[in-house]
Amino acid sequence: MIHINQTFDAGNIEVISTDNTQNIQLSIRTDSKSDFFQWFFFRVTGALEQPLKMHIVNAADAAFPEGWEGYQALASYDQEDWFRVPTDYIDGQLLIEHTPEADAVYYAYFTPYGLERHREMVAMVQSDPRCALSVAGQTVQGRDLDVLQIGEDNGSRKRVWVTARQHPGESMAEWFIEGFLERLLDEDDAIAEKLLEIAVFYVVPNMNPDGSTLGNLRTNAAGVNLNRVWGQADIESSPEVFYIQQKMEQTGCDLFLDIHGDESIPYNFIAGQLGAPVAESILVQEAAFKQRLAAINPDFQTEHGYAPDRFGPEMLTLASYWVGNRFGIAAMTLEMPFKDNQARPDKVAGWSAVRSAKLGASVLNPIADHFR
Repeated sequence: MIHINQTFDAGNIEVISTDNTQNIQLSIRTDSKSDFFQWFFFRVTGALEQPLKMHIVNAADAAFPEGWEGYQALASYDQEDWFRVPTDYIDGQLLIEHTPEADAVYYAYFTPYGLERHREMVAMVQSDPRCALSVAGQTVQGRDLDVLQIGEDNGSRKRVWVTARQHPGESMAEWFIEGFLERLLDEDDAIAEKLLEIAVFYVVPNMNPDGSTLGNLRTNAAGVNLNRVWGQADIESSPEVFYIQQKMEQTGCDLFLDIHGDESIPYNFIAGQLGAPVAESILVQEAAFKQRLAAINPDFQTEHGYAPDRFGPEMLTLASYWVGNRFGIAAMTLEMPFKDNQARPDKVAGWSAVRSAKLGASVLNPIADHFR
């Protein structure tokens, strides 16, 4: 008998019918107190060697329905090795086809990054003598907001802030952070060693642990899109942004990166402050940063991305624009795809957790050049 379950960390799916393996009917649950949805993560058991056709019937009403075009869902038997499976967007429904080769198989919108792995990563990093862990505050549901300080803030070093997963369903952002931290703390990496002589890093691996656990795409437990309340956050509905802003005001900031995933654009790209009221010298710095990253990692490119007027009047409520405006610095949003990366496609895994981590490691190079 086929059974579908989502009652675990980051799980999200609603079962309508499993009576016919060729027409399994599913729907994605909306974010907490919100109409957003697109993230899914569930386990199927009892379908060994049975061809499955799973229809997500409400796909057309997702936050970014254009994101389904060309998208392939991910599957895994062991939650370590994730691979793409045939997926089509037909008549407003997302059709996932797969024949399980094990008793249990997981399906997800992207490779999940659970809170247990987050805790393990934080524990590993904070055991390094160059790292200090602080808790900026608690989320709506009382989870800790971890801030990792890498290096000594002696008053003369540049302060670099890196935040990730304001939108909890964008799990590639925390994979990026894992790769970034692993290289930054590599004692045999000359660039990392040099960087820690001139800069101190404040890293928030997960800005939205409530939303991550609840299986949300874009909001926290209160239904707030955290990347639309910078400069307007409050302790009741958006404490995650409120406390990180507060800590950033205490430390100062000389360079800011906010890490995200994009549902629709099949490329890695950076959205800087072009279109915002910012000095030309800042735009030159951001352009140089992007060119340097593209030069050292072919997974990154500068041709495709957002139009400068994409965010309109709400621009300064986004993290990168607010931080850039507040501190007068280069402040950028780095986006990775949920789909494959068309610049360097991979038919088996598509854009993956591993490649996200490697892109995170690569970003140390343009950071080093930025402060040269």
